[in-house]
Parts: sequence; C-alpha cells; structure tokens
Amino acid sequence: MPNIQQQKKRVLIASRQRSENLRYRSTIKTLTKRLESAVAGGDTDEIATEHRALVRLIDKAASNGAIHKNTAARKKSQAARLVAEQPVASA
Repeated sequence: MPNIQQQKKRVLIASRQRSENLRYRSTIKTLTKRLESAVAGGDTDEIATEHRALVRLIDKAASNGAIHKNTAARKKSQAARLVAEQPVASA
C-alpha cells in the first residue's frame, strides 16, 4: 500500500481506468456477438446498425487507449468480413 498521498490517488485513478478499459473490451465482445447473430438472421438493417455501433465503439476504445490501434484495426476488419460474407438475398 502506498504511503504517499499522490500515490494513493494514482492507485484510485488506475483502478478507475482499468474498469473503464474492461468495460470497453467487454462491450466490444458483446457487440461482436450481436453482429454475428444479426448476420445469421440476415436482416440487412439490423446488420448495418450493429456494424456501425461496433465500429464506433472500437474507434472510441482505441482513441482512449483501452485497446491498441492494431487490435482495433483487426477487430474492425473481422467485422467487415462478417458483413461482407452475408448471403445476398435475391428479390
């Protein structure tokens, strides 16, 4: 345990940042699963909204430093591949 006041503050800040980073990572996983289920369902509007929400959150997490920029690029690429591989519904 730190004895210095500033180090006590840093412990609190680090704990808060750690929980925020965990929240970002967890939400990214959840939105990825939602996108996968939307692709399986085949609803194009739902796929578009889920993909937009996922990419937006990934960008936000990378800009805040919760995930590395290369990790963000990889996850966005995987999401784009999921969207691109959906079966095209013929009218």
